[in-house]
Amino acid sequence: MSAASPPKVLAVIPARLSSRRLPGKALLPLAGRPMIVHVLDRARQVRGLARILVATDDPGIVAAVEAADGEAMLTDPGHVSGTDRVWEVVSRLARDEGVQYDVVVDIQGDEPLLRPAAVEALIEPFADPAVSVATVAAPLTTGLDDPSVVKVVTDHTGDALYFSRSRIPSSGPPLQHIGLYAFRPQALEAFAGRIPGPLERAERLEQLRFLEYGQAVRVVRVAEPSPSVDTPADLERVRALLE
Repeated sequence: MSAASPPKVLAVIPARLSSRRLPGKALLPLAGRPMIVHVLDRARQVRGLARILVATDDPGIVAAVEAADGEAMLTDPGHVSGTDRVWEVVSRLARDEGVQYDVVVDIQGDEPLLRPAAVEALIEPFADPAVSVATVAAPLTTGLDDPSVVKVVTDHTGDALYFSRSRIPSSGPPLQHIGLYAFRPQALEAFAGRIPGPLERAERLEQLRFLEYGQAVRVVRVAEPSPSVDTPADLERVRALLE
């Protein structure tokens, strides 16, 4: 019997211009190029992607991506979450181009030092047809009481039991959730069609919508997170690493 064909994977990088803590961060310069272009270049190093597309609400981001020979789509500025923006891309590609993908990867637009191996590890669980949603976690070394550091605990199969900004009781070393996701299109569509539940609203964590509606989320463990850019201090740290 021949081995199963690898999944056809679309990577979407949602990027909006407005940011409460760091306005315009997607276009801020890092080593002479906009941050979103660094993310795109890192995504291009991921093995197994059939297509990479930046989804944004800003024509300036579209122009920066296209100047770097990338593909971008202008999406609804009213989206509440990056996941909703990803679903708009997937649904429009199916409607307008008749193109469908087996797996959709959501790569955050504020990770200019994205580790390609983490994305490749995220795709691997989809060899199991029972897996519909996956995300990434790493050992938590600092920030156990920091609400900006999201914690996750898993069951014995590696599926998430809960995500929280607060401490979660754990029998082993704590895990830090990393905002990389992969979905089967059906799971992504279901997410977009559901209203946020009380836990999602209380924690302000959209991934809890999957758990509140009974959707398992496989958690892939990696050695360490890649530095993301959320604050001016993050920006300077990443600038130093790149330059």
